[in-house]
Amino acid sequence: MKKSLLIISCLFTLLSNSQTIRKYSNEFLSIGVDAAALGMSNAVTAQTSDVNSGYWNPAGLLKLEDKQFSLMHANYFANIAQYDYAGFAMPIDDRSALGVSLIRFGVDDILNTTQLIDNQGNIDYNRISLFSTADYALTVSYARKLPLDGINYGVNAKVIHRIIGDFASSWGFGFDIGIQYESDNEWLFGLMLRDITTTYNTWIINEEEYQKIKDAVPGENQELPETSEVTLPKAQLGIAKKYIFRYDYSLTAAANLNMQFARTNDIISSDIVSIDPALGFEFGYVDLVFLRAGVGNFQKITQIDDSNKLSFQPNIGLGFKYKGIQVDYALTDLGDQSAALYSNIFSLKVDFDVFR
Repeated sequence: MKKSLLIISCLFTLLSNSQTIRKYSNEFLSIGVDAAALGMSNAVTAQTSDVNSGYWNPAGLLKLEDKQFSLMHANYFANIAQYDYAGFAMPIDDRSALGVSLIRFGVDDILNTTQLIDNQGNIDYNRISLFSTADYALTVSYARKLPLDGINYGVNAKVIHRIIGDFASSWGFGFDIGIQYESDNEWLFGLMLRDITTTYNTWIINEEEYQKIKDAVPGENQELPETSEVTLPKAQLGIAKKYIFRYDYSLTAAANLNMQFARTNDIISSDIVSIDPALGFEFGYVDLVFLRAGVGNFQKITQIDDSNKLSFQPNIGLGFKYKGIQVDYALTDLGDQSAALYSNIFSLKVDFDVFR
């Protein structure tokens, strides 16, 4: 009972202790999609070119030749949290493309024991119920070629819905814009600007339910949480190059600079911008088998003696592609290599060209 009350109370404490401008709002949108990209430590801003480009850089949708859809499922925190993604994209004509995707990150079947004990001290287990806390993001992507050779751009419009059972819910809206450029010598460059107008979330607190947990933790949750939050802009700058060896072998090398416009624990940090680099590699054989590796999430961690330790996150992955059907696997986690258990990520991508 105490554990369930504490979970509910903590959810509200996170809301109430944050300021109106929350630098880390909607962080579930920073996890990433597609096991192929996760295996390369998300260093795909420049070369993404499939249905998952709606997430990584919508400009990449213009490289689609036919309709595609993608699915991904992952478990985090010892299977407590479920992360699901589905995407669909299609070319409109030779100069534009359209995509739509849905992300859900949630914890289900949380015990609600706020009504277990009544005012008289009587215990009734029939008053125990279950609830979920979940974050949803629906994204519509549009991409178009510019009159300049080799330059494409794309725009995302996203709707965010977050719920904490019957206790609270929020709606948010935001926009992203992405650009890709391919040089004459086949170097690829990409820029992704997330939440360019800042993304606003407005919370609706169920005051009746809130009163039931107000005193769950003494001294906490005495006032209603803030009802608005703002996600600050982020940027990813990428570069990539694909090399072909003896016709059958390929090697794609990619690098990203992930930027947040605030001071963080990233390896490069200032009051104006903080930068976290990421490197990714993909080795392919006859466009059939792929081996991937990457390293990223470089963080400076302050030790108990005030010294700094450099932390990083390595990832690996494997993929198979046959007649338009691609299955990918990645071994990754949400933080650095020592902060959380690694998770096995699987994703499926189908190119409708296989049905022609």
